[in-house]
Parts: sequence; C-alpha cells; structure tokens
Amino acid sequence: MGRIELFFTKILTAFILSGFCVTVHAQSQKPNVIYIYADDLGYGDLGSYGATKIKTPNADRLAREGLRFTNAHTTSGTCTPSRYALMTGEYPWRKKGTGVLPGDANLIIPTDKATLPAVFRKAGYRTAVVGKWHLGLGEDGEKINWNQPVKKGPDAVGFDYSYIFPATGDRVPTVFLENQQVVGLEKSDPIEVNYQHKIGNEPTGKENPELLKLNASPDHGHNNTIVNGIGRIGFMTGGKKARWIDEELGHVFTDKALAFIEDNRQKPFFLYFSLNDIHVPRMPSTEFKGKSGLGLRGDALLQLDWTVGRVLDKLKELNLEKNTIVIFTSDNGPVLDDGYDDGAVTELNGHNPRGPLRGGKGSAFEAGTRVPFIVRWEGVVKPGTVTDALVCQIDLLASFAGYFKQTLQPGDAPDSENLFAAFIGKSKTGRSVLVEQGGVIAIVKDNWKYIETSDGPKTQKNGNENGRDPKPQLYNLSEDLGEQNNVAAKHPETVKEIAALLEKIKIEGRSTARR
Repeated sequence: MGRIELFFTKILTAFILSGFCVTVHAQSQKPNVIYIYADDLGYGDLGSYGATKIKTPNADRLAREGLRFTNAHTTSGTCTPSRYALMTGEYPWRKKGTGVLPGDANLIIPTDKATLPAVFRKAGYRTAVVGKWHLGLGEDGEKINWNQPVKKGPDAVGFDYSYIFPATGDRVPTVFLENQQVVGLEKSDPIEVNYQHKIGNEPTGKENPELLKLNASPDHGHNNTIVNGIGRIGFMTGGKKARWIDEELGHVFTDKALAFIEDNRQKPFFLYFSLNDIHVPRMPSTEFKGKSGLGLRGDALLQLDWTVGRVLDKLKELNLEKNTIVIFTSDNGPVLDDGYDDGAVTELNGHNPRGPLRGGKGSAFEAGTRVPFIVRWEGVVKPGTVTDALVCQIDLLASFAGYFKQTLQPGDAPDSENLFAAFIGKSKTGRSVLVEQGGVIAIVKDNWKYIETSDGPKTQKNGNENGRDPKPQLYNLSEDLGEQNNVAAKHPETVKEIAALLEKIKIEGRSTARR
C-alpha cells in the first residue's frame, strides 16, 4: 500500500471509528422520562380512544407518534391507592391506610424500600414531582405543622425537587408546597387544619351557601371551609396569601414542570407530572371555560390536553424529543358527579367518558382501572402502534429497575413485574394475572375476570357502580368487555380456580415471580 492509500485509509478508519463512538454514546445515553399522570381521566375521554364529542389533539399526537395500550390498568379505582402502587410496586390493599387520604394525613410510602423515583435517582437521574401528591406528609403519628418545613415529604422517597399541593383540590389545606415548605406563607398568618371539627370563624359551605360560586352536591362533604368561593372537605384557618386560585392551578404546575425540564436538559431527569385538571372542583383557566360544550369537566379536559402540548413543545424546543420517554395515563377511571354541580352530568352532550366499559372511578368493573396509557420514545417505539398486552402501572418500578440493571431487594416492589419490553412495544406479552381494587377486589387471568362476593350498596355517591354483588361474578373480557353477562353459573370450575388463585396471592404476599 502506497503512502497516499495509507493516508486515506487512516482518515477513513478515523472517520468510521468517530461515527461508531458517536453511535455508542447516543445509545448509552440514559433517556429522560416524563410520566404525565392525569386525574380521573376515563378510557373514552380521548380522541385516540374513541371520543368524538371533544378534541384532544396533543394526547392524540402522542398516540400517533407512540404506542397506545388498550389493556393498561391502575391497581385501583381511586387515586391514593393507585399512586401508592405506582410509587412502591406493591398492591395497596396489602397495606392498611392506603385508602383515599385526608389532606392532613402522614406519609404512607415506606422510606426503607425501593420506590420509583429512588430507582431513577440510583441510576443517576435528577428527579422531580410537580402537581398533585395525595400520599401523605410528615412523620407517622405526628400532626403536621404547616408553618415550618414539613418532615418527610417527597424528598424522603426519592424526589430531589417537588412543587405540589398536599392532597386534592377539594381538600384543605389549599396551598402549594415547594420542597416541603408552604409557598408564600406569612409568619403573622399561620395555618391550622382540622378534619374532625370546625376551627376558627371562616365561612363554610354549610353555613354560608350564598357565598359559593360552585354549588356542592349533597352528601359529598364539600361544605366545609370556603376557599375562592368553593366549599372544601376539611377546615382551615390562616395562610390567606398562600392559598391558591383554582383557575391558576394548571398554569402554575405547567410552568414549574417546564422549568424543571429546561433546568435539567443537560442531564438525565425523571419528572412525575401529576395533573389536577379533571378532578373536582373543576375550575379551569378562563381561556378554556365554555370552550368544550361539555361543562366544566370538558373544559378542564381541554386544559389537560393543552398541558400535554406544552410539554411536547418544550421537548422539541430543547431538542430532547429523541432522548425522552413520555408516558401519559390516568390514576383511575372517570366520574361525573363527584361533589359539585358543575355541568358534568347535565352538559355531557353525548360524550361517554368510560367508552365501552362498565363502572368508573371507585369501581371493580373495568372502567375503574382500565385507563388510557400511551408511550412515546422516538426511534425506539414504533409510531402509531397499538397493543392489547395486559400491563399495570405497578409494573413500572420493576421495569425501569430491570432496564437500569438494578437488583431489587427481597421485600421491594413485591407485586411489580419487569415488562419493559411490553412497555416499549418490543413484546406483546404482558401480565398473565392482575388483581384490581375497586369497591371490592377482582382478579383477571387469561381474559377471565372474577369479582369477589360482597354485600352492600351496588352504587356509590357519585353514581358509579362499585362492583359489589352477593353472588360470584365471572366475565369473559375477550367476548364481553362491557361486563354485561355474568357467566359464573356456567363456569363454576373457573370461578373456583380463579377465586383460589386470588386467595393464594393474598396469603403469599406476592403476585407472581419476577421476570
């Protein structure tokens, strides 16, 4: 080989090796992960899931550009237990005190076990939660002092940064906490909260209904302290300048989420973005009021979709689209009348938030736990694909731990399965068994669904069926997704087999072998 040929060979080799190194570097980069958690979003609330009466272009864009799941679930039909399962990888019915929490509850997530944010932190990620929390705060058994930094908040379970409100929009205290400290609190106006009896002399919805701008439905408990013309659950005094304005909630949380993305664009990050919009009291920004034609719930849904669009736009602006996994889903199924007279029922206009499913929020029927679930990861997830793999949000912990090659210790995430391949569309195989929690416990195995026998009312205050029945219920979901035909009497052996499996899962304290 002559000198000229040798020279060009070295140049070509260097060029190839340089390209190889760039490729290896790109593949070795840890993808950012944004988990957008809607609140009370139903299976039929998005255009990509069949909605025709409302437009959700940004969520639908995610579906076009990613993977849409038709058989993805929360563990539970209500918010606190679903969020507990997401964070811990444990079925919430295994632990006492994981029901819907009051606003002054103590932290229910163990601080000595693996959690979803801790998995990311261990992998070198910057972690944040922005939005609704509703998993308790402070030391167990201690009354929360809202006038100083709160002990044991999101920081104790793996989050480096937090900007949250403590529980839900309809519960006091109606304040923001940034890194465990109330935002804008004046020392001269300390906060006190009580869920047992009235404190102070502030007006309540029960005593002063003439002050309400949003009337409360009977028997839902939204007739205590009035904040911004809306009756809340629980009593509160003080912190007047720290209290949020409901119409600003969506914008405040979105701005904080976008700021976190921008501040951490040069390093891997995990953002748990927990939206509030559709949960009561539904009081969206003025720019969305009256725009949906479906009452305030529909308007709040438009605001939710706008928020998704803002996140996608920010990723594009920062050139982070290719290296960011975006997951969009909901904490439980839909509810219409959930304590306020806001047009959700009277202005439904033909929209069906549960789609083809039965039940809704709080229900053991499918509409309680089967929710929209979309994953976009540019260059990895094939755009516009659909899967019917059975997956659950509880599986994200083991899945990301597996992706990062982390070994979970005995007792960590006992009910979480490593389904990472299914979550990114590389496998059509999901769970074989899932336990669902609504008004009663149910179990799904190979498209057979068994609901435990239970006495008591069959409907909730919100009007949703809860799944209770003194007789065994068995449904073939492959033929009867709407759970209209109870075939328990025709298949007694199947009922016996699946009921026994459920009892075994309860006793063993572990649902399945880790994959």
